[in-house]
Parts: sequence; structure tokens; C-alpha cells
Amino acid sequence: MEVLAGRPHELSPQLLESVERYRYKVFVEMLGWELDTPPGLERDQFDHAGTLYLAARDEQQNVVGTARLLPTTSPYLLGDVFPQLMGGAEPPKDPVVWELSRFAAVDFTVPNGGALGQFSSPVAVGLLEKSIELAAAQGAQRLITVSPLGIERLLRREGFRAHRAAPPQIIDGHPIFACWIEVTPRTVPAPRSQTTH
Repeated sequence: MEVLAGRPHELSPQLLESVERYRYKVFVEMLGWELDTPPGLERDQFDHAGTLYLAARDEQQNVVGTARLLPTTSPYLLGDVFPQLMGGAEPPKDPVVWELSRFAAVDFTVPNGGALGQFSSPVAVGLLEKSIELAAAQGAQRLITVSPLGIERLLRREGFRAHRAAPPQIIDGHPIFACWIEVTPRTVPAPRSQTTH
């Protein structure tokens, strides 16, 4: 797996289109989000010249994971669309806090799209690590994210320092929550013991 990262002018138009097609498959077709987006492509008002993108690709150059980083000093998804997920607290507007959004790690080249494993796959872990590394290079000390509950299990299991900003809420039929992720190296969990039957 390779992870390509950069702003739109640093990435090829073909890669950016592949990311938008991948996001459409994940968020619109698979998860059923009702988004106002062009047919077959997923983009929103937070996709612009200053957005930092990450795209994980397999050996055949298929996109198998994506993420997006935005500073909270500019408009961003949690602050502008889901401020209620902060549980009454003000959404952050701080140069050391960046938002991680449109995070997905579904491999559509395997049966069932790898959907069940998207929060446990090595791609998800590698993409999170790269997101944290890239955010740190921008001066971030913390990430804030709007996430499904499955991401919480991944973060805990894999040793990322993270916690809820407030209790989860049901939005459009999906339980989601705002989550803080510290921009620090994760504590790599001990290998699971092998048992034989």
C-alpha cells in the first residue's frame, strides 16, 4: 500500500477524480448518505484548493482508502454542519486543531467490498498514522473528527490517543460522534496471543 498526500495542485487530476469516485461508492452507495453531489462523484464545499487529501492505493493503483484534513480556522464539516455533536461546547477554531473527515478504508477489490473490515484493516491504521503525521507537519496538536462509532473501536484497539467530545447522536439514522485524536505516536498494542484448538 502507498499513501499519496497533498493539496489539489500537488496531486494529479486523475487521482483526485479517483478519490471522488471512491468517496461516492463509500458514502453514497454503501453507507446511504444523502449528499448533494454530482452523479458518481462525492465532493462538498470543504473540497477546495487548501484541502489536504490522503489517498491509499494498492499495488494495482486502486484507491482503497481516503481522508481529508482541514484547519479549524477555516470552514470545516464539524464546525459548519454538525456543531451539535460538541454537546454544547463551541466547535474549535484553533490553528493547532485540524479536522479529519471523509475517512474511509474500504477495499472494493475484495468480496463484500471489505466493508466489515474497514475499521480494522491495516489500510485504516496506516491511513490514520499518515493523517496524524501530515497534520503534525502542519502544526496540529489535535484532530477533531465526525465519525461513526466503528472508528472509536479502531482507535482504542490500535493504541491511538482519542476520546469523545460528547455523547453520540443519531443523525439521518446513523449514530455518529465528535472525536478528539491526539497528534502523538500511537501506543502499539501487544500482539494478541495465539490459541490453538
